Amino acid sequence: MTIHTTTSTDGRGRPTRGRLRRIATVVTAVCAGVTALALAVPTTASATPATTTGTSVSAARHGHDARLDARLDARLDPTRFHGVNWADPRDNYVNGPVVLSGLSTSDDYRTTYRKADRVIREFRKDLGADTVRLPVNPYSVGTTWWNSYRAVIDAARHRDVKVVLGYWEGSDASKDGKVDDPAAWWGMWDTLTRTYSHDSGVFFEPMNEPFGYAPADWVQLATTWVQRYTAQGIPRDRVFVSGTGYNDHVDAICAAPALEGTYVSQHYYGYWGTRDAAEWKADFESRLGDQACSNRTVLDEFGVPMTTGLDYRGSATTGNADADNSVAFLQTVTTVARERHLGAVYWPGLRTDDTYSLETVRGSGQNLSLRVTNDSGLALLHWAWGEGRRAPFAVR
Repeated sequence: MTIHTTTSTDGRGRPTRGRLRRIATVVTAVCAGVTALALAVPTTASATPATTTGTSVSAARHGHDARLDARLDARLDPTRFHGVNWADPRDNYVNGPVVLSGLSTSDDYRTTYRKADRVIREFRKDLGADTVRLPVNPYSVGTTWWNSYRAVIDAARHRDVKVVLGYWEGSDASKDGKVDDPAAWWGMWDTLTRTYSHDSGVFFEPMNEPFGYAPADWVQLATTWVQRYTAQGIPRDRVFVSGTGYNDHVDAICAAPALEGTYVSQHYYGYWGTRDAAEWKADFESRLGDQACSNRTVLDEFGVPMTTGLDYRGSATTGNADADNSVAFLQTVTTVARERHLGAVYWPGLRTDDTYSLETVRGSGQNLSLRVTNDSGLALLHWAWGEGRRAPFAVR
């Protein structure tokens, strides 16, 4: 995400609908990149993925043990994840270390820990969050900054907050929806999985928004990742496999036998369209697939403007098109997430100068604290998490 505004432009630097159509015409050009990435996989990951380019889902499932699938998926409970993202002010897409809002690369481990502990404590106290999603990249892992950045993960785990570590690619020319440097990517995941292999509260998301890959190619790459690290002892139920495109459809992931037993991650945003509640519901559910898929799905990014004074408990038919769209979106998405028993991780819990941020920083240095920016938005997040018996807004 980039800094959100209240205009109709794409605030995350993503293509508009027109650009998405043009991208679709050239998506097959990424296949060469996938081949290069596969060649860069270390020899220990040389097993052939179960789902390969040109192999249909039905063919891949032929002879597959459905009972094993059921046992794997039975271990999954997406409703465990009640969380928020903590983001870099630059949107996590950076050609350098990711530095979360409120932190500094000049901070040592102890200072980073103290700052992070305050933020995590506020997420717990103010929001009721039990999960935080954090960005990682090769500039931030196994480097000088890693000596400090890992304090964020430690602070969260010491407060019994689950951590989802997701890879973000770089910015500018590097932001093409594909892994930037395959060798560095594998090295980063080797370090992370080795470091946190025995901590069941740390989860791994191989790539955020893999829009540069055709669906079959992304399934193949994700399969290679899962095979490599499950062979090294990482349980499948500690892996989040991103939906295809901008994490905007999860059906291809749920249909891949080789990815059974993993969580799948979905993203959804109100600026992707202008719709009323019924239209938002139909569009969102079309992206989620069936309930069996939802039983594995964590909505680990979704958001609306929180710092602009909108009342998300109020009416979505006031006549103000932008406000009505955001209100209809959040009321609908939180209700569908609740009804389908999805995990829900809001974007962002904290990001400096982002109008979508659910909290903002007060103070500075080790004396920072957080303040909730929109109580009505928080009430709807709690509704998505399954809290309460009656919707915090009038159901129309």
